Amino acid sequence: MDKYKAQIPSDGHWFEQIKCQAACPVHTDARGYIQAIANGDFEQAYLLARGPNPLASICGRVCGAPCEVACRRGEIDSPIQIRALKRFLTEKSGAESGPARVEQITEWLQLQLTGKVPAEGKNGTRPLLDPNMRGTFKQAAGQRIAIVGSGPAGLAAAHDLALMGFVPIIFEMEPVAAGMLAVGVPEYRLPRDLIQAEIKLIESLGVEIRCNTTVGKDVIFADLRKEFDAVIVAVGAKKSRMLSIPGADAPQVLGGVEFLRNICLASPVTLGERVVVIGGGNVAFDVGRSVIRSTQRDTATVAARLSGVRETHLCCLESRVEMPADEVEIIEGGEEGVLLHPGFGPREIHLENGRVTAVTFVRCTRVFDEQQRFSPLFDESDRLTITCDTVLLAIGQQFDLSFLDAGQEGVELLPNGAPKCDLETLETTADNVYVAGDLAHGTKLLIHAVASGKQAARAIYRKFVGEAITPQAVELHIPLPDFAREYDYEARQRTELAVLDVERRVLSQSSQVELSMTEAQARHEASRCLNCGINTIFDGEKCILCGGCVDVCPSACLKITRLDEVDLNGEWPSIRSDLADPGEEVSIILKDDDTCIRCGLCAARCPTTAVTMEMFRLEESTT
Repeated sequence: MDKYKAQIPSDGHWFEQIKCQAACPVHTDARGYIQAIANGDFEQAYLLARGPNPLASICGRVCGAPCEVACRRGEIDSPIQIRALKRFLTEKSGAESGPARVEQITEWLQLQLTGKVPAEGKNGTRPLLDPNMRGTFKQAAGQRIAIVGSGPAGLAAAHDLALMGFVPIIFEMEPVAAGMLAVGVPEYRLPRDLIQAEIKLIESLGVEIRCNTTVGKDVIFADLRKEFDAVIVAVGAKKSRMLSIPGADAPQVLGGVEFLRNICLASPVTLGERVVVIGGGNVAFDVGRSVIRSTQRDTATVAARLSGVRETHLCCLESRVEMPADEVEIIEGGEEGVLLHPGFGPREIHLENGRVTAVTFVRCTRVFDEQQRFSPLFDESDRLTITCDTVLLAIGQQFDLSFLDAGQEGVELLPNGAPKCDLETLETTADNVYVAGDLAHGTKLLIHAVASGKQAARAIYRKFVGEAITPQAVELHIPLPDFAREYDYEARQRTELAVLDVERRVLSQSSQVELSMTEAQARHEASRCLNCGINTIFDGEKCILCGGCVDVCPSACLKITRLDEVDLNGEWPSIRSDLADPGEEVSIILKDDDTCIRCGLCAARCPTTAVTMEMFRLEESTT
């Protein structure tokens, strides 16, 4: 018969069980701050969320939340509302909670900067410090680092460089800091005062941000290299990709990213009565939903108001189920009036006297081939023509590195136009020139850009200080003799987030669509967490094979069987060698960690304390 597949836990197994933390690019202890929220300890929760992530408040609004995608609770019913819980706690304890809190957090950051952070914070909380920088390390000698771009990668790099003893100066071409967060993400998703609160904390470390400064125009890249000890290029992919079909060069065919920039900066935009948005991702819906908001007669947005729009269509290659946009974006866009046409690709933009009159689309029967490469196929007989005055393109973004003379600077470029770099250090082929964010890893999530900026900062530290900030990891298993869970936690349903009604939310660009959780809702939602840092630990010497743990397990994740019925992937000999009598029949307890709900009933049922509940914690600190 087929054997059971099993493995003996190896190094890293227990950390990988905390799937939310393992999935986060900066390894935020989401399980930790969710448990703190459930216990009502919001200060502790914020410190855990802010420690590795200088943009925690922003992530609470617009993070793509890979932690939530990985959440094991989703395998039972629905994942924990991790991003929404982060928003709740940052609103309560973060920079956006008020000036007094900003001052308090600034004080903590200044203590970090001087290396005077105690082992434990006030009221026993952990210090507001990146876990990879907890402890003591040699400060840099004040080397000046230029950062081109103030998006999430640039801000994260500047934040960590300042903590390490460098003097970071950010050059931003826009009139406001934060890159695409400020000029690409609609205000109805990300309030501008929240962005400013996060930036103020970063500036409190001594980071200087020079807005309205375009590299290549106001300052030459070659001069940056001469003036600064190192340069990080962290410009995002903020230029729209255009189409190469008939009529695509008409003045009424605009880039979606550029359109959003104009909306965010309240710059005048003129559209016709019917708008077609081409694209199926989140940016396309940001564009379509912003068009709808801009038609409203709200005096607060008069500078950005568009006149006369009556219809907003959205067309994309993907079928409805294949669309890359988040489901909530698709649903809310439909509620607000975005007319969706999935499964169609543009063939021609029709012009009359040089002006757009319509777009013809053809049915797309396949977007990707068997190897998941972009290779669309079309049915030319199935056509759709939409009358319109304006076309907005949201089919992808590209870099603008026109400021960089790659040949003169010694920066080798890849076929996609991005600088070639060492994937570990992010240093380019030019000495002391680094890249971060989209340039380093392609367009990914906000939190990936944050991780990339931190990675570049650590590489620069290693280059100039001569040693690495490499945390020493200690795995701890802490017994929990009185472990117990909340009543009916495993049956609690996911908290659905409240949203502003459609009539009110489309009145302006700044009306927040998603509403905050109440404290009661947040604690209820946090109590659904399975707390995957807690594990059942078995002591074979105490086990009497009574089977009580198996009988009581509500998720049937335990099984007792013979050792010779298990495929241990070559680890059998090591187990056999530990036996006094290698010929004796051996029983083994198998556990499926993926289905375990950490209820503790097996430990409570065990008559010999062979089963215990223990908390896993990974302590990281510098020497």
